[in-house]
Amino acid sequence: MSGFKKDFLWGSAIAANQVEGAWNVDGKGPSTADMFTSGSQKNPRIFTKSIENNKYYPSHDGVDFYHHYKEDIKMASELGLKAFRFSINWTRIFPTGIEDSPNELGLKFYDSVLDELNRFNIEPIVTISHFEMPYGLVDKLNGWSSRKTIDYFMNYCQIIFKRYQHKVKYWLTFNEINNSTTVSGPLISLGLTKDYRGTVFDYSCDIQTRLQALHHQLLASAKAVKLAHDKYPQFKMGNMVAFIPYYPYTSAPEDILAANNQMNILDWYVSDVQVRGLYPYFAKKYWSDNDVKIDILPGDEDILKQGTVDFYSLSYYMSMCAGLQKKVAKSAGNFIDGMKNPYLKSSEWGWQLDPDGLRYSLNQIYARYQIPIMVVENGLGAVDKLEANEKIHDDYRIDYLRSHIKAMRDSIDDGVDLIGYTNWSFIDLVSASTGEMSKRYGLIYIDKQDDGTGSFKRLRKDSYYWYKKIIDNNGSDLE
Repeated sequence: MSGFKKDFLWGSAIAANQVEGAWNVDGKGPSTADMFTSGSQKNPRIFTKSIENNKYYPSHDGVDFYHHYKEDIKMASELGLKAFRFSINWTRIFPTGIEDSPNELGLKFYDSVLDELNRFNIEPIVTISHFEMPYGLVDKLNGWSSRKTIDYFMNYCQIIFKRYQHKVKYWLTFNEINNSTTVSGPLISLGLTKDYRGTVFDYSCDIQTRLQALHHQLLASAKAVKLAHDKYPQFKMGNMVAFIPYYPYTSAPEDILAANNQMNILDWYVSDVQVRGLYPYFAKKYWSDNDVKIDILPGDEDILKQGTVDFYSLSYYMSMCAGLQKKVAKSAGNFIDGMKNPYLKSSEWGWQLDPDGLRYSLNQIYARYQIPIMVVENGLGAVDKLEANEKIHDDYRIDYLRSHIKAMRDSIDDGVDLIGYTNWSFIDLVSASTGEMSKRYGLIYIDKQDDGTGSFKRLRKDSYYWYKKIIDNNGSDLE
């Protein structure tokens, strides 16, 4: 068995809007993520067009990474992390998105974070936009529905690329950009929410508007990649896809075709553009079947061709089944659901546990694109019990991580060029889908509860110590 390379990037991940807090501190403006209330499995989050006094908005305090980043990065160094994935909050740099000049205090904050990582020789992997954008651009332009948003995004990229050119090598453009092919995309990623107030399930957006906005986002991603390649050749630019493999529910040919069609739209539609530089062959039929007419202007195709990424990155949490059967149990997932696989167990939140699906996914991705791959999100959301002695015994998370790291090791043996892994997540954070804290992902426990109470005290879980051993032995011994 070949195993992990000596320079494999063992890491962990967070996202600005889920950890930072300090939502209106030091010049930061409101982002779309700041307009989501808390929620739960049974009670969906509500998106509001203004901050309502009788509602709790968990991103407003997050887990206070803004004031704890030195402590957190020190714990990352003690863990032995080689890489640390985090995102920059666009509204720390441009509070409304339309300013002529950036907010210096926001830039200084990320300077400090990057300097701290550099002090401990931890490689930063920076996501430019992770499920947030300035609410000012929603109010002015209805988010990514307008081509003008591309220019504001590029202004943001120009500033952070220039500022951090000597501190960051690896960049990801948009987090889980393919979520915009689903009904959740307009709310969490595209900002198509002008004047909307309601639950995440009540919101509706026609597919024409959604895919046109996604086209603008893909153009922005390509332009950012081209800017980096032209001016900062030391940068390595990646995409980021929420990869969910679909298996046919039965061996019936129609179920096999249904699974193939699901993967085409969710998994390949966007990444074909970002890796190959053009829409895939099946896009035109998809548009025709849904009466979609994408406004592709002269020059758009050249921009997409010139802005292809250097490496492919993905989140992987679960797999789904697809088929034509009507009366089949459903499985929950990462902003989507699908047919439940009778051969798999599920997490407390109904996400199917399928480490072999990760190996299958990595093989499929590498066979299609033949470029380096990073797994930049992978983890288990669970209720963790804090013992009286302040210990957290999360064997279930260790089992999850072990099985998925083994799947990665097997994929490398298959021939996949896997260069890094940043588990989700380094510290407990606000769940993007439900707004909960009780759905915990971190290697480190944060004393914060669903109602916002807590001391923000940091406590290492058993999984922290287990992952440290894995990094120390470079994944050769997973026990």
